[in-house]
Amino acid sequence: MMVVEMTESSSRRDLDRVCESLARGGRSFRITPGRGRSFVMSSDIARREDSSDYRALPGVRSVNVTTCCHPLASREIGGEARPMELVPGLRIGDGEPLVMAGPCAVENREQLMTTAIGVGRAGAHVLRGGAFKPRSHPYAFQGLGSEGIALLKEARASSGLPVVTEVMSPEEAEWVAPHIDILQVGARNMQNFALLRTLGGIDRPVLLKRGMCATVEEWLQAAEYILAGGNERVILCERGIRSFDKNTRNTLDLSVIPLLKSMTHLPVVVDPSHATGRRDLVAPMSLAALAAGADGLVVEVHCAPEEALCDGPQSLTLDDFAHLMTRASKVLRALREEEPSWRMPIAR
Repeated sequence: MMVVEMTESSSRRDLDRVCESLARGGRSFRITPGRGRSFVMSSDIARREDSSDYRALPGVRSVNVTTCCHPLASREIGGEARPMELVPGLRIGDGEPLVMAGPCAVENREQLMTTAIGVGRAGAHVLRGGAFKPRSHPYAFQGLGSEGIALLKEARASSGLPVVTEVMSPEEAEWVAPHIDILQVGARNMQNFALLRTLGGIDRPVLLKRGMCATVEEWLQAAEYILAGGNERVILCERGIRSFDKNTRNTLDLSVIPLLKSMTHLPVVVDPSHATGRRDLVAPMSLAALAAGADGLVVEVHCAPEEALCDGPQSLTLDDFAHLMTRASKVLRALREEEPSWRMPIAR
């Protein structure tokens, strides 16, 4: 595949000239718009020498030929990791881990407001809460829908926290987007390609969770669907993969954090709540994720977990969450120390 990157100052005529040159050669192509730059992708070009004619065209910044199946998500084409603005004044990937916290599902006004205020006071940056809940059990609580969206907007106003919620269909994404700051793609919808294409055309950050049985390549290809639509603000979320062990809900793949850091410029966050399914494991796995280099955490917190309609056993109490944030600060300070606080034993 050949990837032509246009400069920020390139004109529409420059872009048309590249496309016309490809068309004259009988090659197929697609234009990927960007916030500051555009790309022209042609899967018909597989050799570097065949791309030489495009390098000298006006408005072209670079031309790369790659065998990567997710070029825009790769460091090869996308470049180095860089901070991503989620809402004005809030960024991810700038060296300060970003924490999204809140209940699995929006259940009622009191539950959401109490939790929102509590996690905000403890230091969370984003309020999470599901208005639409995809559940394996068809008769389990499925969320409040539009009422939940209205409550999330009210909670944002009360707490000052931007909000993230899951969307499950193209239609849902389109009508929810104007009301919500960050749109989440759940594990079950990671390969809902119609939804991913729609999100590519929506000007909202997307939190893309890894599918329960997805490989890293499949996950990055899902991100590519969104990037190819012109939406460059994709956050990857590791939430555990399904395995044979019944002691935890899933198996948290912490090795994927440094692996992804070597493969992509996109920020990586970890959801230890869904990964473990156990309240007592959320804090240690959160700290381990930060130590492994995660750009942030997604943590389920409920003001009364024993009464939760969804995922109570894996939800932290407000006090537990505040304690986690204190411990996380200490871990981050330790990681930033130039000298270790311990000394190697002297050999005798």
